[in-house]
Amino acid sequence: MADADDVFDFVKEAIPNWQQIPIYRIEDTDKIINFLQTKMQQVKPALNGLVLAGGKSIRMGQDKGAFKWHGKEQRYYLADLLKQHCDEVFISCRSEQLSEIAVGYNTLPDTFIDLGPYGAILSAFRAQPDSAWLVVACDLPLLDAQTLSHLIANRDTSAIATTYKSDFDGFPEPLITIWEPKSYAVLLAFLAQGYSCPRKVLINSETTILEPLNAGVLTNVNTPEDFEKIKLQIQKITAST
Repeated sequence: MADADDVFDFVKEAIPNWQQIPIYRIEDTDKIINFLQTKMQQVKPALNGLVLAGGKSIRMGQDKGAFKWHGKEQRYYLADLLKQHCDEVFISCRSEQLSEIAVGYNTLPDTFIDLGPYGAILSAFRAQPDSAWLVVACDLPLLDAQTLSHLIANRDTSAIATTYKSDFDGFPEPLITIWEPKSYAVLLAFLAQGYSCPRKVLINSETTILEPLNAGVLTNVNTPEDFEKIKLQIQKITAST
């Protein structure tokens, strides 16, 4: 670290309490990088929660957000989980679904239409571009508070997003991800090139990818066959606790 004598007098006059600022030489590259990374982590954008419940559930044949895996509709169960960690929580939906959402839950209807989860994420950033968004899909019945807490504890604000690696295919899982404000411009840029796949954005961008704490916790339910398998699994888990 450089000495205080190396600081120009005009800098001392212009910056109050300059003595409290670390002084590095230009060749102290690693120390400068570490200092900046620490500061970036300390100044974290507010974190909002977004439950993706606007899908049409065509393969399932009924609304996946309405399944009561844990005693209440899954969209509300996840929203309540997110409320423990986020400044504000919203349920993402299509405009025609607004009347279906229970009183007491914030809604965020799509303003980017017919883009699926990609449009929901973009709609959230359009509403609050300076916030980060913890996005969770409503078809993850095994998702628990521990998995959310681990994701948030390891949030990397220097990346565009922090996410988990899928047990199924090893790729990043875009629908349980913290998307930082800087990802808004990246998502728009991909859309301008004709891409509307959030996973493609994660793969081709600076993304922090974590290993899931528990195998299978990110299993999603898309078909009646999936439904029956997960139903039995949850029953076994419940019976053992």
